[in-house]
Amino acid sequence: MKQASRNKLLVGTALPVLLALGLYACDDTLTNAAEPQGTLDPSTISNPEGVEASLIATYRALDWFDGAAFDSWGWAASSWVWASVTSDDAYKGSEASDQPGVTDIELYNWTTNGTDLYLNDAWKGAFEGISRANTTLRLLKGVQENSPGLISDADAAGIAGEAIFLRAHYHFTAWRMWANIPYFRGDDTDFRKPNSDSATVVTELLTDLDSAIALLPETPRGGSAGRVTRWTATAYKGRVQAYANQWPQALVTLQSVRASGVYALEPSFDFVWTGFPERRNGKETILAYQATANDGDPDGNNANYGERLNFPHSGSPLQGCCGFHQPSQNLVNFYAVDATTGLPLALTDPNWNANNEEFEAGATTPVDPRLDWTVGRDGVPYKDWGPHASGWIRQEAYGGPYSPKKNVHEIASGAQSNVGWAPTQQNAVPIHIFRYADMLLLLAEAEVEVGSLENARTIVNDIRTRAAARVQGPGTSKNDIAVPIDDPSITWATYKVGLYTTPFASQDEARTAVRYERRLELAMEGQRFFDLRRWGIFQQVLNDYLTLERTRRSYLAAAAAVTERHHLYPIPSVQIELSKVNGEPQLTQNQGW
Repeated sequence: MKQASRNKLLVGTALPVLLALGLYACDDTLTNAAEPQGTLDPSTISNPEGVEASLIATYRALDWFDGAAFDSWGWAASSWVWASVTSDDAYKGSEASDQPGVTDIELYNWTTNGTDLYLNDAWKGAFEGISRANTTLRLLKGVQENSPGLISDADAAGIAGEAIFLRAHYHFTAWRMWANIPYFRGDDTDFRKPNSDSATVVTELLTDLDSAIALLPETPRGGSAGRVTRWTATAYKGRVQAYANQWPQALVTLQSVRASGVYALEPSFDFVWTGFPERRNGKETILAYQATANDGDPDGNNANYGERLNFPHSGSPLQGCCGFHQPSQNLVNFYAVDATTGLPLALTDPNWNANNEEFEAGATTPVDPRLDWTVGRDGVPYKDWGPHASGWIRQEAYGGPYSPKKNVHEIASGAQSNVGWAPTQQNAVPIHIFRYADMLLLLAEAEVEVGSLENARTIVNDIRTRAAARVQGPGTSKNDIAVPIDDPSITWATYKVGLYTTPFASQDEARTAVRYERRLELAMEGQRFFDLRRWGIFQQVLNDYLTLERTRRSYLAAAAAVTERHHLYPIPSVQIELSKVNGEPQLTQNQGW
């Protein structure tokens, strides 16, 4: 049995955390037996402390958590492998010989052994989280039955609500990848369970989220920032409804969250992805993995482990590995704006993606300032690490000249780890899984789909107004990492953000504006592939992307054509094998695989 690492997950709480709880998964989520194996004696953890520890272990599964599996990048909280590298946002990066399984994934060759191993990491991560949630619910029920009153009614409701919400989140994450998945509840005893169809899973998700909404308090239980609340679950319900194209229902749900005033956009973009502790869990955070550094774990594994490959290479001041998740030329070009309107150039210029040259400091093309909060490019300040330089790239001929940026901490934040492998690239930057700008843009989509185009325009303009608030500054201190858009210190770029000043002429025009805004705002955050897929345009967009990118990155010449079967990921072969009952697999492979 592999042990979960210690993690002071929830800010402001001192709840004890047990190491290995009685979970269903050892090396694989499914076992060859009907009964869970390797569980602890229930009496050891059948108490309030054990229940709370089990719940914290359930939160811990939001990101890579398996200390014995060094390469578990398939379960990074950001889904960078599955949603960025398989989209037009990012290349795998690094060099050809490192993590070739991710290359297979990027090339849409999803039947290779390397892809299957990554898929199995993702499956295990999701269903480990589910089993931890169900363990928590069973432990809670046992304590309530055997020791009535030992856990207060309010705490019991909150614990149950948090566990049910997390169970829904992990199922949703699996559903986004495979659609047709088994749905596990606390009374399941044989985990060799057949898939449910996609529509049934959606119904189950909404049932769980409604249950969580009914149980959860409006503010984090015990004042522990990072815990989910009734509003977390309500926002997430709207997310599920949007993904399921239940637009009238999503509209009502998401409007209620917006009207509550619980969440708000941060005052400027630099407050969103940051290591500064005073900005942690701000008004924009709906759900985030609460990465921690220097918390007593000798290997630093409670930090941003799932992102630790995704930093500039050893030639940078970060002095480590590994140069993965590099922004694509397509993404960089997408940030160009019309010099007159400040709106995306892609709206009016069919040649917006023609530039094949490195877009470095001093280029005269005006750009949306979110480019330089998302992408590290030569000559432009990299937060407060100094100007990005070509020596920061592991192999430019392979992965291109750009570095990821959102997940990187500021020097001045003190968020960097002091221990573990490549500690300069481990940090306490929370990994946003769902944030308010994402939710607002889902609400804008709902407004478009029901015909309320002016409401959608208002939301998009709100997002764009925040984008113009402050931009990357010279970064010589904490005070000038971000500066006003017209600050005279800016010599590396011309930043411009315009608003949509006239009503959208049609639903199609409004839909395009919202979709473009999602890319500009959420790039490199693990949303893009799933957005393209749910919009029904992934084949067209990605095949067009590959046509040009093959001329920019030669290894992409080996990419397979994106076809309908790529709509869903294949279920990992080992999980189908492990699901057998009397020699017959209970899991059915997705169509085309």
